[in-house]
Amino acid sequence: MTELSATDPTDPDVDLRIPDQRRELFREHRAVLAVVALGGGLGALGRYGITQAMPTAPGHFPWATFCTNLSGCFAIGILMVLVTEVWSAHRLIRPFLGTGLLGGFTTFSTYTVEIHDLLRPGAAITGLVYLFATLLGALVAVFLGVTCARITFLRKKIRRVQR
Repeated sequence: MTELSATDPTDPDVDLRIPDQRRELFREHRAVLAVVALGGGLGALGRYGITQAMPTAPGHFPWATFCTNLSGCFAIGILMVLVTEVWSAHRLIRPFLGTGLLGGFTTFSTYTVEIHDLLRPGAAITGLVYLFATLLGALVAVFLGVTCARITFLRKKIRRVQR
């Protein structure tokens, strides 16, 4: 197996060293890039608002990040059911809402920094609780989001078909 380098193309049919192919790649994907950027900015603003409303003192459990990540995971579970099982969604809905909005809203990079900061003498127990509570909570939140969406939206869809 060969190792990939940073200069290897992500699409084997595109050679990014060739200007025409770079332009073609951008032209084909500019709408996706735009909606991901817009959604990411909006999601980050939402996350910023929560961190301002729920500040965390050093050495304490970071409730803002915890709540943000779990609610974002719950929303991702709902979204994936909607775009894969309920709607015939426009091709830009998933990149805008999933990758952009919810990707910008959730913040697992901040989560790792906060764990690193908490894993010091005096706060290590809090750090370990935060580490495992977020991992378990995120998985449960996605599962609950998927389950709630299926119960809510697919039940309504079945009723409509039966009429």
